[in-house]
Amino acid sequence: MSNELPTVALTRLLEGARYEVMPTPSVTGAVLEHVPPTVPVTVTAAPSKGLEATVEVSLALAAEGFHVVPHLAARMVTGRDELLSLVDRLGSAGVTSVFVPGGDADPPAGDYASALALLEDLATIEHPFTHVGITGYPESHPTIDDDVTVQSMWDKRRYATHIVSNMTFDAEHLGTWAERVRRRGVTLPVIVGVPGPVDRTKLLGMATKIGVGESLRFLRKQKSVFARIAAPGFSTDRFVSRVAALAANPALGIEGLHLFTFNQVAVVEAWRQRMLSEAVSARVRPPA
Repeated sequence: MSNELPTVALTRLLEGARYEVMPTPSVTGAVLEHVPPTVPVTVTAAPSKGLEATVEVSLALAAEGFHVVPHLAARMVTGRDELLSLVDRLGSAGVTSVFVPGGDADPPAGDYASALALLEDLATIEHPFTHVGITGYPESHPTIDDDVTVQSMWDKRRYATHIVSNMTFDAEHLGTWAERVRRRGVTLPVIVGVPGPVDRTKLLGMATKIGVGESLRFLRKQKSVFARIAAPGFSTDRFVSRVAALAANPALGIEGLHLFTFNQVAVVEAWRQRMLSEAVSARVRPPA
């Protein structure tokens, strides 16, 4: 496969973009109102709410024809019995994709102290998941060294179909990380985590909706995220265009966008449609 034009790669990424939402009471209605069913929707898991909130939103959206990707945070699953139940409920609803992070529950709720432990158990169970995502850290994990996270991807690769990066802001750093992952021998396609063009003033309000204790943990870990999203020089338009330039190089294996919506799905969908329109126009515009 030869290199694409950046505009072609940008169109491909935007058309295949997926949205991450948090399982709040109002998010299902917001997705149904503003997001086309062709857009995959991933549903996060928060220790303060438990996995049931994630499952309920996932089942509701699946019933409406959405391709949903529930987060099965390993440290929130009590053990094999609960995992079997989750597989059965999600499979019965037609869910074929999951994302398996380690999660933030401290201490773990049960037998799974890491994503690898749950993935190993999941592999022994007959399940419907044809797509299984694992986490990548181009921006570094707040508590785990980079060498460990890259090794972890190697350990988990046999159980996964793709890598979803954490939220990233620096295209040059992203490219360097992707090259390093490939040198390590990890060949799974990468879906890049990108902050959506959300209203900065609503971010703290969104954090409070996921519970006071969870919000404090989130803010402690992600304070640099909020600072960088709100920084005057950061532009989602510009950053996504730079990701597309990287994705035009097939050697890096960047195959998708994972847009963190902070539940502002109407804003993010309007942005995606505008970017798509501009990308298509750029491709058909005659040279000057």
